[in-house]
Amino acid sequence: MGTVKIKDKTFRTSIPESEIQKRVKAVADRINKDMEGKNPLFLAVLNGSFIFAADLMREITIPCQISFVKLASYEGTTSTGKITEVIGINEDLAGRTVIIVEDIVDTGLTMKRMVETLGTRNPESIHICTLLVKPEKLKVDLNIEYAAMEIPNDFIVGYGLDYDQEGRGLKDIYTIVE
Repeated sequence: MGTVKIKDKTFRTSIPESEIQKRVKAVADRINKDMEGKNPLFLAVLNGSFIFAADLMREITIPCQISFVKLASYEGTTSTGKITEVIGINEDLAGRTVIIVEDIVDTGLTMKRMVETLGTRNPESIHICTLLVKPEKLKVDLNIEYAAMEIPNDFIVGYGLDYDQEGRGLKDIYTIVE
């Protein structure tokens, strides 16, 4: 178990890259099976999900498309609670099967807002795929069909997740050391 220092915080390895890759492949296998014949549109939420989305797409074997949306709700180590859509969706979602790809769902408020926003564009269905979910922190009821891993309510960094925009490129996931 290694440690890294980012700015003023120390983090220790909590999920090694090999375990992450195993879980990403398992989620992709389920999506490939469930979405066969549907040609889904994956909507990856930037910035955090870009590494997960890339690894996931390399394991998807069915016809599909990917696009990106950017929302902001984090500052430092806490969610601001204010959700701002920064980059919108240009694709026509009417009649499409949409799979939202997120790095982490903790309170669920950002995801709930995104599902509601996408719902106004008349997709056939909306599915949620996330690398990580913090079940004990969820504040809203969400149907998270594709969660690679459940984690405790710790602040984490690595594999796309950041601390003040740093640490995204770490291959493992690290948990903050108090």
